[in-house]
Amino acid sequence: MHESVVIDTPRLRLRQWRDSDYPHFAAMNADPRVMEHFPAPLDRSASDAFAERLRAEIAERGWSFWALELREGEGCFAGFTGLRVPVAQLPFGPCVEIGWRLAAPHWGKGHASEAASAALAHGFEVLGLDEIVSFTALPNLRSQAVMRRIGMRHDGEIFEHPNVAPGHRLRPHCLYRLRREDWKAQGRAR
Repeated sequence: MHESVVIDTPRLRLRQWRDSDYPHFAAMNADPRVMEHFPAPLDRSASDAFAERLRAEIAERGWSFWALELREGEGCFAGFTGLRVPVAQLPFGPCVEIGWRLAAPHWGKGHASEAASAALAHGFEVLGLDEIVSFTALPNLRSQAVMRRIGMRHDGEIFEHPNVAPGHRLRPHCLYRLRREDWKAQGRAR
């Protein structure tokens, strides 16, 4: 068991999951806007199972996709952001990915970029990772914009995600990468 990591940014907190997050997470995962670039929304049991896996990974390793909350007010659940070893057998694995998923009311406020920048700093400075990747379905231009804002670069690699059915419009994915030395050269180290 690892001590739970809490990462604070000026507006946000990345932390271990709580039981009280699950209904908010399920509502977010059932929202067709949030799940537009995934094969299907998640029902409550699939959403809860995903949150349980993330919670267990954090307890075991100290990191995964952390619950994301607003620091002001009542600590409103906003989604997740963090670092995770992908479960899928990807052509560029093994790797550590950075990922995020935010409830629609939190879009367009810079929350994804702020939280992801803090997760990158944790990955490079605390975990000592040499490289962090991110990937998404080709139509997901919003996530690709976040990837660019946090300093990641698309290396031109397009791959077929093995967990998306052949022929599905979301199967082709783009890969973004960021190496620690490039991150430091961008002046992002604390």
